[in-house]
Amino acid sequence: MASPISKLFGQTALYGLPSILGRLLNYLLVPLYTAVFAKPADYGVLSDLYAYVAFLMVLLPLGMETAYFRFIQEEKDPDIVFNNALVPVVLVNSGVFIALYFTNPWIAKWMLYKEHTEYVLLMGSIVCIDAISALPLARLRAENQSKRFVSVQMSSILVNIVLNLLFLLVFFNPQRPEEGILFVLIANLLASGVKVVRVYDILARVRLTADWQLIRKILLYAWPLMLAGFAGIINETLDRVLLKQLLYDPNIPNSLEQATAQVGIYSACYKLAMLVTILLQAYRYAAEPFFFGQLKNQDRNAVFARVMNIFIAAVCIAFLAVSINIGLLKFFIRKEAYYVGLKVVPILLFANVCLGIYYNQSVWYKLSNKTKYGAYIALFGASITVLINVLFIPMYGYMASAWATLLAYLTQMVLSYYWGQKHYPIPYNTRKFFLYIGSAIGIYCLFSLVRTGLKLSLKEMNVGLLFMGNLLIAGYIYMVYRNEKAFFKVKRNQT
Repeated sequence: MASPISKLFGQTALYGLPSILGRLLNYLLVPLYTAVFAKPADYGVLSDLYAYVAFLMVLLPLGMETAYFRFIQEEKDPDIVFNNALVPVVLVNSGVFIALYFTNPWIAKWMLYKEHTEYVLLMGSIVCIDAISALPLARLRAENQSKRFVSVQMSSILVNIVLNLLFLLVFFNPQRPEEGILFVLIANLLASGVKVVRVYDILARVRLTADWQLIRKILLYAWPLMLAGFAGIINETLDRVLLKQLLYDPNIPNSLEQATAQVGIYSACYKLAMLVTILLQAYRYAAEPFFFGQLKNQDRNAVFARVMNIFIAAVCIAFLAVSINIGLLKFFIRKEAYYVGLKVVPILLFANVCLGIYYNQSVWYKLSNKTKYGAYIALFGASITVLINVLFIPMYGYMASAWATLLAYLTQMVLSYYWGQKHYPIPYNTRKFFLYIGSAIGIYCLFSLVRTGLKLSLKEMNVGLLFMGNLLIAGYIYMVYRNEKAFFKVKRNQT
């Protein structure tokens, strides 16, 4: 029988497949977008809009996915939990869409898109559809219907990719960039609709009756998670919104275009930090049901500690692989006008390493029903993000945003470890933490010193330097293998 850790990493590979492939396919959209949107300002509009989408996509599902995983462990009938978790999601999203429909001119003006109210309606439609389809997809994960889950997600991703290629390469007129933005939003809306169609049978079985006492219990559990998610998305995407709002000065000609260009440059380079984000997304799909499934395992804390060791090593390898190979990966961005922002990539990569560790630690407050601590930690991180961005964006632009992201995630990681050891102690191997993280930072610093000595910028590529850097990565991987070889032996024995 497979060990719990082997099962987790197997599920990560399986449930993360659509996320990994989707993100990798979206990598292919980066050169497309940066090619068809020749000006960074045009790509900046798209990035700004999707920052708002990200905010709403955290709020509108109401934290019900995690709550559903938690309550099906207690209730005898999972159908009852599903029905009562979905009712408030449908009611809230219906209300939000109606509100957006009647107020979109004012919202568009506030977002500095007063000539394009259609952006607001399309954006609202996308997030409401995705929020409603999130819980049926969570049910597939809880019931281990992995093939169907992958099929639903992949069909939506492929529709989005194909429509983007069709609209932008065949029908798009580069002289009208606003038309391209509209095409991208329409493609996303249709792709979101595919998910609803594919899970329609699950939605059709929902009963209209509601147990308001159960709904109240679910909401009390879920709201701190929703608040934590909202605070988390502040760390992830608020910088895009603030860059535009803080750098725009209506008294300066072309100020809006210049501010939006900063958003475009920052967002394009942010995409290069996506490899760590891909790993996190894939891991998250498998981790929540896995963690809750360990509630009855007497050795669960030892399992969690072992998972953390391997997880930290994996995200550090991803950090090194991308940061050392930026000279190659930059070609995903087609226009050189964006390359000025490459210096944010290593900062954002390490920020996501801290985020991943924090997410792994979050098991303590989810299993102990102390979800309010998740809200406290996320709000503290969000406060750092807001403060640093507001104070320093006017002076340092997107560099302030990158450092704010790193400091926020680093703080959350430390706070979560401190409170976790007080309220739900897990015997993490901190020696390995420092070994893996410290070694990764040391390798990157050595590589950077050599590159500086050769007087090479981040965007320049030197074959000898890349060979040296990747040789160091191979050495790092061997070190991890030596430290975790017991795990790999277990894997071989199981095969």
